[in-house]
Amino acid sequence: MFADYSLAELGSIFVMQGFSGLILFSVYLLMALGLAIIFGQMGVINMAHGEFMILGAYVTYFTSQFFLNYLPPLFPGYFFLAMILAFIASGVLGMFIEWVMIRHLYKRPLDTLLATWGLSLILQQLYRSFFGAREVGVELPEWMMGSVAITDTIEVQINGLFVISLTLAITVAVALLMFKSRWGKQVRAVVQNRIMAGAVGINTEKVDRYTFALGCGIAGVAGSAFTMIGSTGPTAGQLYIVDTFLVVVFGGAASLLGTIASAFSISQAQSTLEFFLSGSMAKVLTLLSVVGILMLRPQGLFTLKVRR
Repeated sequence: MFADYSLAELGSIFVMQGFSGLILFSVYLLMALGLAIIFGQMGVINMAHGEFMILGAYVTYFTSQFFLNYLPPLFPGYFFLAMILAFIASGVLGMFIEWVMIRHLYKRPLDTLLATWGLSLILQQLYRSFFGAREVGVELPEWMMGSVAITDTIEVQINGLFVISLTLAITVAVALLMFKSRWGKQVRAVVQNRIMAGAVGINTEKVDRYTFALGCGIAGVAGSAFTMIGSTGPTAGQLYIVDTFLVVVFGGAASLLGTIASAFSISQAQSTLEFFLSGSMAKVLTLLSVVGILMLRPQGLFTLKVRR
């Protein structure tokens, strides 16, 4: 596999694939952050999480078209507004779905799996009806185009650097929100002991609703980032939902550090193997490795220590 390349070529390949893996890691992490918060707190298996991501991608696309057609002088900065709108749109939809459907299915994980899988099919058809079946691509501002030359053989994409920086900022913001804010303390209290949290005056239903909205909103931001590396279509979210669940389970539900470590290891392994092998074989080897580790450590890489 390596015999056809010199040491210098292999070094460049690993660096370039490592950077591609970081871009994939960014999308995985943004998706998995929201999913880990929802699954870790409420035990809800949200199979429609990918559709919340695609809603954010569509919001980003239409925002770019609006600025391009009606406010061209402001087009270079449209993406920042698009991320905010994507977060709001996905978060509001998530809050509505939690109120209409999810709150009736708590403590019934298999029912939530089937219900949200049906919801994903409904949302896909709605996207197809309203936005069309064809895939669309977002036009990036000029300052996001091109690449930065590190060496004669190594270049990194500017939009990739932006996605990585965005992911880092959101991860830090979520960590501060979960571990430093009053609401974050309430969320962690509900995760550790829902009955006791309710007994001390925490409105667990309200915490659940806002947590579900936050998780879906983060997925919407992931959709904005997704537009930089792929085209947007009604079924594009399903391409990432299995990998995202894999990241959450492998890292350990409700563990922010585990989610980060899991997303990084899976994305790097998949990106590197895809260069030397086929894409399907790379995914198979990655899955086999994760399954093997989970057989030895079924609770995932990191778990919360809770007194029972």
